[in-house]
Amino acid sequence: MSWLSLLQEHRAIAVIRAPKKSLGEQMALAVASGGMRLIEITWNSDGAAELINQLRCQLPDCVIGTGTLFNVDELKMAIACGAEFLFTPHTDPEMIRAAVVRDIPIIPGALTPTEIMLAWQRGASSVKVFPVEALGGATYIKSLHSGPMAEIPLIPTGGVTLENAQEFLQAGAVAVGLSSELFPQNWLSTGNWAAIAHKAQNLTGKLNY
Repeated sequence: MSWLSLLQEHRAIAVIRAPKKSLGEQMALAVASGGMRLIEITWNSDGAAELINQLRCQLPDCVIGTGTLFNVDELKMAIACGAEFLFTPHTDPEMIRAAVVRDIPIIPGALTPTEIMLAWQRGASSVKVFPVEALGGATYIKSLHSGPMAEIPLIPTGGVTLENAQEFLQAGAVAVGLSSELFPQNWLSTGNWAAIAHKAQNLTGKLNY
């Protein structure tokens, strides 16, 4: 299935940033049990490479990628460990090129119309609009989508919540990315995986009505 088709089907990406590999594993298992199928393990998580490879075996129904990649060397290492999609916090044409020639979806971070268009023209699979909250949230996405950028698949992150996620999709986003919203610190501290799974289930229910 193509990257765009995956986004259109699942609508939400769980972004996991974990200081311990075992915690990252539990976070991924929890959101997967709640029905989320697109899971990003940030490259600055503990044991990210090993965890990505491990989760691809543990969660065969999920698509496991990575993010917070800053350069081509990190990108190549991420692909080598099995990452199935790649997010970057910025737009780097060299990184986009390196992913495209390897046929791996790459989603660069951008914020302004110029940055978004540059990423798309250089071959991005879709564009992460981050931090979207800084420029008006869903209203900003709607402004972009209703203009000449309507054909660019946008994934807003940074300010997306369970309450407003559907609003972003209605504004024209192809999918949304959520991190801390899915993983309240007190639930992580107490290992309340059932609550996290339930939260993920609520999200997928809202976005796939």
